[in-house]
Amino acid sequence: MHGIWGYWWVIFPLMGVAGGWWSRFSSYSEKRRQDKIEMLRITHGTATAEVEARQATRSGMDRVLATHDDVTRRWFEYETNLQTIIDFPMMTNVREPLTADFHRARVVADDLRPADPAELTDHATFVEYRDAVNAYRVAFEIAEREAQRRRRSDYSTAEQSAMARAGKLVAVADDESATRAERQSAYRHARRELEGVLLVPERAALQLERRISGVLETGH
Repeated sequence: MHGIWGYWWVIFPLMGVAGGWWSRFSSYSEKRRQDKIEMLRITHGTATAEVEARQATRSGMDRVLATHDDVTRRWFEYETNLQTIIDFPMMTNVREPLTADFHRARVVADDLRPADPAELTDHATFVEYRDAVNAYRVAFEIAEREAQRRRRSDYSTAEQSAMARAGKLVAVADDESATRAERQSAYRHARRELEGVLLVPERAALQLERRISGVLETGH
C-alpha cells in the first residue's frame, strides 16, 4: 500500500486525461442530441410542409372548380331567361365576336375539366385547367359588360319596339297570378313579336313553357 501511494503524483495527470475524455464524450453526446433534435425538426417541418402543400392544392382546386361552376351558372341565367335575353340580346348572339370568344373559352374549360377532381393533383393538369377557367371567366365578364352597355341599341327602332312589347308579354306569361290562358296567350304573342328580330334559345323557351304549364318534364 505504501508502494502505491509512492506514485500519488501520477493521479493528477490521469485525472486530466480522464477529464479530457469525459469532456469529449459529453460534447459528442450533446452533439448527437442536437443532431436528433434537428432531424426531428426537419422531418416534422417537411411533413408539415407536405400537409400544407396538399391543403393549398386542395383549396386551389376547390376555388377553380367553384369559379367554373359560377361562370356557367351566370351564363345559364342569360341562356334560360327569356326576359334577360330580350334585355341583353348580345349574350345569346354567337355572331358577336365577344360572345363567340366567350363560348370558345367555355368549350376549352369544359373539355379540360376532369371527371375526377383528383386528377387535378397533377400540377401540369391543374395549371392548364386553372388558366382555361380564368380565360373563360374573363371572356364572359367582358362580353357581359359589353352586353349590358349596349342592351338593345344595335337594333332598329322598329325592332326595339317589338322587343319592348315582347318583354311586357313575357312578364305576363311569367306571372303566376294570371290565368293559364292569359299566360299562354301572352307567350304566343311574345314569340310572334320576336320572330325575325331575335333568336330565342330553346332552353329559354322550354323554361318559360314549363312554368306556364306547371309541368317539369322528367330528364330535362
